[in-house]
Amino acid sequence: MTGDHQTLALLLFSAFVAVTLFITTWVGRARQGSAEEFYAGGRLFSPMENGFAIAGDYMSAASFLGISGLIALFGYDGMLYSVGFLVAWLVVLLFVAELVRNCGRFTLADVVVARMAERPVRTALGASSVTVSVLYLVAQMVGAGSLVALLLGGTSDAARSWTVVGVGALMVIYVSFGGMRATTWIQIVKAVLLMAGAVALTVLVLARFHGDVNALLDAAAQRSGHGKDFLAPGLRYGGDWTSRLDFISLGVALVLGTAGLPHILSRFYTVPTARAARHSVVWSIGLIGGFYLMTIVLGFGAAALVGSAEVRASNASGNTAIPLLALDLGGGEGSTGGTVLFAVVAAIAFATILAVVAGITLASSASVAHDLYASLRRPGRRKYGEVAVARVAAVGTGVVAIGLGLLAQDLNVAFLVGLAFALAASANLPALLYALFWRRFTTRGAVWAVYGGLVPAVVLVLVSPVVSGGPTSLFPDVDFQLFPLENPGLVSIPLGFLAGWLGTVTSPDPPDEAKHAETEVRALTGAGAA
Repeated sequence: MTGDHQTLALLLFSAFVAVTLFITTWVGRARQGSAEEFYAGGRLFSPMENGFAIAGDYMSAASFLGISGLIALFGYDGMLYSVGFLVAWLVVLLFVAELVRNCGRFTLADVVVARMAERPVRTALGASSVTVSVLYLVAQMVGAGSLVALLLGGTSDAARSWTVVGVGALMVIYVSFGGMRATTWIQIVKAVLLMAGAVALTVLVLARFHGDVNALLDAAAQRSGHGKDFLAPGLRYGGDWTSRLDFISLGVALVLGTAGLPHILSRFYTVPTARAARHSVVWSIGLIGGFYLMTIVLGFGAAALVGSAEVRASNASGNTAIPLLALDLGGGEGSTGGTVLFAVVAAIAFATILAVVAGITLASSASVAHDLYASLRRPGRRKYGEVAVARVAAVGTGVVAIGLGLLAQDLNVAFLVGLAFALAASANLPALLYALFWRRFTTRGAVWAVYGGLVPAVVLVLVSPVVSGGPTSLFPDVDFQLFPLENPGLVSIPLGFLAGWLGTVTSPDPPDEAKHAETEVRALTGAGAA
């Protein structure tokens, strides 16, 4: 990339960082001492504001960089991510949003412990939420590193590493000083920028082909190197039965995982009522649905105009397809239009990463302080303020995410998010759905559901091709691969539900019928909700 690209993009990066830091400082002046202010922003956001913030939280680096890159490399099979991420919101709307808002206060564990023994359930769900959040954070770190490496020439490992560190430091600042209010406004600004950028790029791609979608697809197939196979299923997931099962596993994880993501569920607590939570999801579905339709156009546009080989040469996982597409649409390398459009898109992508990491870090620190610290603190020990513990937890989460982000820099960000979705669907979702809908559910069932999904998911990932045994693995020079699938969801999600059922039917303690009745009334009517 030329010096003009670097200078302009870095100026835009700096401008967005300055704006977000100003928002954080401005909001930080307000009273952030109470848990409700820090975790939920005082529950003062409107459905439209929260809908934009949810969209900003959900449309991550995986959405903007990873999905389009996978479509540019694998065509039809890459679209699975777009479809899965979008369909997942129907599960959230129908089964989760309103009930979670009525039953909980700040975290997922609040919903489940309403009718269970508090300490073991909070410990289990707190550990699970932190694990999912850190894995999701790693994906954003990888996206940031790929973006800045492209900006500085595509081969700068040092730049990628320092970018990961810088993003981690910024997310700690956002969360520690601004809490949920600052995080929400950063996500709203980012959602507006991202939608505007995606619309502009989509219009330019379609204009290049005079609005003829068939011509776009034909050009994409021709430049992909795969011909018509690029437009048919099977290029990535159709080689053998293992890849087909991986396809099913990924689809199940994407559709079910959203309803168990801690940073998405925490957004429902920022509105005053359950009806507002439901309307927030309607707003977010409209924004997210439009965006994922555009990622399909952008992915095939990158294949058609840039070429799959060029995308892969820039980044083996396809994470830089969108910036390269913007460069071409603006007039190519060396042109003023290409320089400006590349820099704007790179800045929007960077803004996307910063906004999402802030939301995930806040959810993770809330789980540490509100769930783990509250349940594991020994009686008689000095009790530190929950918000103070959350701020310290944000620092710890940042350090862990930075370390793992440096390790996983060569993996596709959408693929990493797929793993996070699998963990969320395996551990969090069974406990949540059983607690909301199963009258006989017990404390043992809740704990077994969480660990029965989380532990197998983590173990299966560690012994999968993701970690060892292949050229694209984290450790390509060793091979301790035992599980053939890259995504564990097909095995770990049923195990989570099975463990929850088994723990319940073998529990020596009978279910608390009175608490279940109280939870059911609160979930359906909002009576007694925080």
